[in-house]
Amino acid sequence: MTTESAAARATVHGYPRQGGNRELKKAVEGYWKGRVTADALRETARELRRTNWEQLVDAGIHEVPTGDFSLYDHVLDTSVMVGAVPARHRAAVEADPLDGYFAMARGTQDVAPLEMTKWFDTNYHYLVPELGPDTAFTADSGKQVAEVKEALALGHAARPVLVGPVTYLLLAKPAPGVAEDFEPLTLLDRLLPVYAEVLADLRAAGAEWVQLDEPALVQDRTPAELNAAARAYRELGGAADRPKLLVASYFDRLGGALPVLAKAPVEGLALDFTDAAAANLADLATVGGLPGKRLVAGVVDGRNIWINDYRKSLTTLGTLLGLAGQVDVAASSSLLHVPLDAAAERDVDPQIRRWLAFARQKAAEIATLARGLSQGTGAIAAELAANRADLASRAGSAITNDPAVRARTAAVTESDARRAQPYAERATAQRAHLGLPALPTTTIGSFPQTAELRTARADLRAGWLDTAEYEERIEAEIREVISFQEKAGLDVLVHGEPERNDMVQYFAERLTGYLATQHGWVQSYGTRYVRPPVLAGDVSRPAPMTVRWTTYAQRQTSRPVKGMLTGPVTMLAWSFVRDDQPLADTARQVALALRDEVADLEAAGTSVIQVDEPALRETLPLRADAHAPYLAWATEAFRLTTAGVRPETQIHTHMCYAEFGDILRAIDDLDADVISLEAARSHMRVADELAGAGYPREVGPGVYDIHSPRVPEEAEAVSLIERALLSVPADRLWINPDCGLKTRGWGEVRPALEHMTAAARRVRGRLPHTEN
Repeated sequence: MTTESAAARATVHGYPRQGGNRELKKAVEGYWKGRVTADALRETARELRRTNWEQLVDAGIHEVPTGDFSLYDHVLDTSVMVGAVPARHRAAVEADPLDGYFAMARGTQDVAPLEMTKWFDTNYHYLVPELGPDTAFTADSGKQVAEVKEALALGHAARPVLVGPVTYLLLAKPAPGVAEDFEPLTLLDRLLPVYAEVLADLRAAGAEWVQLDEPALVQDRTPAELNAAARAYRELGGAADRPKLLVASYFDRLGGALPVLAKAPVEGLALDFTDAAAANLADLATVGGLPGKRLVAGVVDGRNIWINDYRKSLTTLGTLLGLAGQVDVAASSSLLHVPLDAAAERDVDPQIRRWLAFARQKAAEIATLARGLSQGTGAIAAELAANRADLASRAGSAITNDPAVRARTAAVTESDARRAQPYAERATAQRAHLGLPALPTTTIGSFPQTAELRTARADLRAGWLDTAEYEERIEAEIREVISFQEKAGLDVLVHGEPERNDMVQYFAERLTGYLATQHGWVQSYGTRYVRPPVLAGDVSRPAPMTVRWTTYAQRQTSRPVKGMLTGPVTMLAWSFVRDDQPLADTARQVALALRDEVADLEAAGTSVIQVDEPALRETLPLRADAHAPYLAWATEAFRLTTAGVRPETQIHTHMCYAEFGDILRAIDDLDADVISLEAARSHMRVADELAGAGYPREVGPGVYDIHSPRVPEEAEAVSLIERALLSVPADRLWINPDCGLKTRGWGEVRPALEHMTAAARRVRGRLPHTEN
């Protein structure tokens, strides 16, 4: 492409918050523990924002985002901005806004937090707004105004980024005590004046543009919802004293919302033009483009870590020049979803590192594309040549193509992914084999990851601890975990996973085709950061991965110990997947590697094997027409992993923090014997949904919310168990926490599990014909 255009600006929707050494995590957690003052926390946040903006400007970004930075979650920040503080948190917020903010996020011993769920189809978790017909919104633009002033004072062109009003309401749920059929979107007319006030405040603070993110509009939306979007932007666009408005969408095509926003009285749109939303290009032409308006073109993938194909992106950008008054270049979404800097990965082969683009590299890619769009390809000839060489290197690498793996995958038959016996027969065999009581108790898998465990792993990597010493420490931890579970009265035990750094990374480090990072941290929620591995090539399992520790734990007890694996869909969802082959092909490769592990566990005497798939729902495509193909390969991959076991071997799976209502049939198609799910924060809603769908297998809806530091009392667990029994019969109900316990401390876990097992015994004692 050689066509020149008016100068294209380079920008991003958002940037990683944590800092190069996770300074934000350390400061926030230090504040919670009383080691860091509020002023010191705020100063750390200011310094991180300054550093982020400087990195972006140094990379060539012309307009930096503000307001995207958060101490915990940007949706929670929006709730504060519009005054949507739940009644149970108001006293805390009024007494101390910072402590009240964290109480909304994490809860306290006396007050439950907001519910948490996944941000669209990502692994980022947001805090769900709680609204009702009596909700009164009030504007509090303090955070947003302060941050744009910070950026402007530093000499940066700055654009505040807010969650848009339509998306905010569509993400909300009815508050406790409000009828379940209440629709938060009915509050739109009440909310819009508050947004107008915030926009006016930002304009007064010096903001020329403000971005309003409306990713909910890329989902299937009813005519009424599209009409609400039209009304929202008609009103905001007509407000006095407002800045220019840029309405942003990402993760998929806008579809029916595109003509609505194209006609709205706003000055610009930001659209995703990556492969996931390629239809936006044709759709934009169909609606006549955006004459006289600004188009921010997301041609660099904001969610994955592979280098951009400059030629392909420049072709798209060249086409867009004829469809908008001004075309600027951006990532497809916030860079919150990728790590900070690939250059820090010194342990990755330098050639492979050239295939990777983390946030800092993506900012440079965006700037390069903007320069090529403005000045022609001759201005970036060297970058184009290097980009072609790197793409060719990746395509031709032996890492990406293992003939043995591909042959095995091609030979899979339908029967390989089906249990030989129906569930009813398996259930009878399993009950006879395991001999469990009614309402059996278990945990999801992990136990607290103490500082001592993390230090031991670090010392092993550094060579300060030899393998024998390390394994002695792991064995000691397993013995302690098993002993505690027996004393607490749990029925099916776990080894506690002390040897595991992360439920995906641990396995990725033991499978071919994966790359691990040392500094590739990505925010999952709050101060919880993960390092997603990089799925770079064809996958196989060279050796057993979990048998050593599972069988050691089993030797310490006569009670059954679960084997613990991460399922194939989650292995993909929580990794950066390859973009050079269909996801279904990669899923089959991972499933076959895990199938070998399941077989080895069973051969070693493990009678209960849990294959976790918490990401099954989060990876669901955002539009309904793509659901069936995805669920077909996703459920097949799970069954391919688990279908080879004997009938008496009980297969468990686990899911957490997602909306399950629209995948209930897929949950059934997994054909797991037992499924455990998050339910404590949502008050057993998932149990009702499963019952309503006629789910026929065993269920463990969580009765202990592990994402809050509060310790639930025995009576609370009793209440939740009794609530679950209204939907799930006692012979199919398990009692367990919502999720794994690795992020909690022993001081919380011990009493919480003791209360949980005591509650199970109490309710069990009330059941007819139950042995105690």
